[in-house]
Amino acid sequence: MLTLRMLKTFRLVAQTGSFAAAAERAALTQAAVSLQMRGLEEAVGQRLFDRRGRQITLTRQGRDLFPRVEQILALTAELSATSADAMQGPVTIGAVVSVIGALSLVVAELKTAHPRLDVRLTSARSDELTDLVEQGEVDIAAVVARADDARVDGLVWTPLYTEPMVMVVNRDVTEPDPQRILDEHAFLRFDRRVRTGMVVEQALRAAKLSVTEYLELNSIETIVALVRKNVGVSVLPQLHRGDWQSDPLLRIVPIAEPPLLRTVGMIHREHDSRTHDITAAIAGMLHDV
Repeated sequence: MLTLRMLKTFRLVAQTGSFAAAAERAALTQAAVSLQMRGLEEAVGQRLFDRRGRQITLTRQGRDLFPRVEQILALTAELSATSADAMQGPVTIGAVVSVIGALSLVVAELKTAHPRLDVRLTSARSDELTDLVEQGEVDIAAVVARADDARVDGLVWTPLYTEPMVMVVNRDVTEPDPQRILDEHAFLRFDRRVRTGMVVEQALRAAKLSVTEYLELNSIETIVALVRKNVGVSVLPQLHRGDWQSDPLLRIVPIAEPPLLRTVGMIHREHDSRTHDITAAIAGMLHDV
């Protein structure tokens, strides 16, 4: 007999390529997963898996079945969301490191309003998070957008806010001209391999600024801590809720008018109404702070 539990387990096996990994994510034994999948194959009258070798792969029939299973589970989720409080049950929310601080505060408020919502927060790079949402391993992700980003089919983009790219210097640095500051101080660069680092490079080029690099780091907070100690200066997005303007050890220097902006937004799968509601709630809360 075909059950929703079988379909959910089938999706996990298809996504992970392993009965063992699917069992771990579903809190089942590997034997239970194997039994469910044999039951599913009997119910549909087709062989869905190629079990040769260590990695489980879908047969052609399994690949044909997968999008139909996704549709069934999406429709089931929509029906469940018609309950009195659709914001309940487990949800995984990802964010880039520089966003997760503000996001965690908003998620805490969301959980207060919806105590049956079980949230897991995780962090990764923007491109990694996009892949995880597309694969169904993360439900919602807050990522940094680039101007040349192509929208991924099946994913919904909700812009949250923009952050101006500015120069961050120690309060003892009184020189007003950005290039002279860079000529006289070591430059602390944000990691060029990630999207924020690419936006930093775009801002430097747009403002025609040259730098003498000292360190390249993958943490905005660490860079700002070094600026406070007058180790160097940096060009960074002025973080939403960062409150650098009131920091007694920092000074913010504009580098262009209008400034180049870093855009932060959230993505989720197109047909998931519950994550759409959660995304809308988070977006509203972030706009209010």
